[in-house]
Amino acid sequence: MVKSVVGDETRLKFAEDRLYGSSIAVEVGIIVGQLNTHSERAFVYDLIPTPPTDAGASPCSLKSEGEDRGDRKKGSKGGKPSAGATPSILIDGEWIVEHSRQVSRMLLGGMSVIGVYLWSSEGSFKATSASALSQVIMEVAQATPSFENETNGRLLIHISHSPRRWACRHCEVASIDLRPIDFKMSKLLGLLQSFRCMYGFDIRIPVFQDEVSTSNNLKTVLCRGISRHAKELQNAIALVDGKLVNGDQQVTFEGLHDVELLLPFKSDVHVEVHSSDEIDGLVVLRGAICAFAYLGPKESASQAISNIKNDIINSLRSRLDIVLDEAEDKSDTTSIDFGKGNNEILIEKPLHQQNFRELRNPLVLSFPRRVLIPWSFDICICDYLLPSETFEDLKARCREMMSIETPVESSSLLELEKEAAASTISSFWDAVRENPRSTNEELKNRGISMEKKSSGKSKSFNFGLQVAFFILLVALLTSGAITLFNPAKLVH
Repeated sequence: MVKSVVGDETRLKFAEDRLYGSSIAVEVGIIVGQLNTHSERAFVYDLIPTPPTDAGASPCSLKSEGEDRGDRKKGSKGGKPSAGATPSILIDGEWIVEHSRQVSRMLLGGMSVIGVYLWSSEGSFKATSASALSQVIMEVAQATPSFENETNGRLLIHISHSPRRWACRHCEVASIDLRPIDFKMSKLLGLLQSFRCMYGFDIRIPVFQDEVSTSNNLKTVLCRGISRHAKELQNAIALVDGKLVNGDQQVTFEGLHDVELLLPFKSDVHVEVHSSDEIDGLVVLRGAICAFAYLGPKESASQAISNIKNDIINSLRSRLDIVLDEAEDKSDTTSIDFGKGNNEILIEKPLHQQNFRELRNPLVLSFPRRVLIPWSFDICICDYLLPSETFEDLKARCREMMSIETPVESSSLLELEKEAAASTISSFWDAVRENPRSTNEELKNRGISMEKKSSGKSKSFNFGLQVAFFILLVALLTSGAITLFNPAKLVH
């Protein structure tokens, strides 16, 4: 359980100056930091204000008790609070949850959305229902899950402008109890250590007959496969800078540390324990991820490895969500080009709702590539670019989601995933042995390939036969010449 919170003084003082220098009476946003499962401390790296809604409205406002009941007191005009009434804080929970989900995708390992902050007067904060605040925190926690068995607690930071003070509370997701905890500021971001891992993956997800018959869609099966891979990844052995380190050992030397993950041999036996009759198809996720993670002061190497593994799984999930969200946003009826040529199949449902019996042709979806963006000190965040997007789209999202005011230069963006184009979802119908659903084009391509191999082997065989025949002919001629010019002597 978290008992104390340390915030980065540089970023939090910047947020404080911005708030006190503004004329706004109330503001809501999310907390970016780290909740350590093995420590009683939490780290707060920054406060990110939630942007206005699509309609341009503020995600929070002040509202008096009378207005909440629809009972305005006499003399109040235009919905303003009556004299003497202390307004409470009204929060747009759905919009904050969506903001949390978007920001969570942009954070690397060792960083996550760990709570909500509020800027208001002390009176308005006390007038706000604790259950309403806890409900928002619970929804934010549900929207930003982690595959780790992390604590269910989240933070609530209140910055009061009258009187001027900071206060931090810890909220258990399952309760409405907001427990005050110690809060202080110190140097954090400049002390974080960086870890990088180039992780190649080949995830094979079987599609069982009972799943097809119960109309499981593509998204359900893919999420299940990624979750299973997350459990396998927990058993991976990690090398840091080429050395096997003790889990409790602290990484004291500076610089960028390279991490290599070694999965147990034949860990993916999920398909092998079932007969081919039980499996109706196979989904293959294959590609490479450039994973990054950051380690806080006085933390062990095992935490750095855990952060790297967490980043890999979060990156896979984020890319899948982006692909499916993009397919859903385009239209409810989507025309998709399967394979080469002009063959198109009209899908009457969004892609993520497709049933497997409707996908009888090879389907390849390109995953978006990860781009690293300088954030603060030597720390980076990330974003994902679809094939149709440009760096300008990425910069716009950074300004909106992360409230980055300084213009991001294209030259400072890092694309380290050289094999991003290989990160695709391959056809699953043709991966099963003796599967009748293989397409004619696939069979044709295989036939051409086999014909080329057969032709090559035939040419090689014919050449070898010619050489052997020539050698035999020379031997016969030589033997005949010897017999002709050196006749054998008769035995008397």
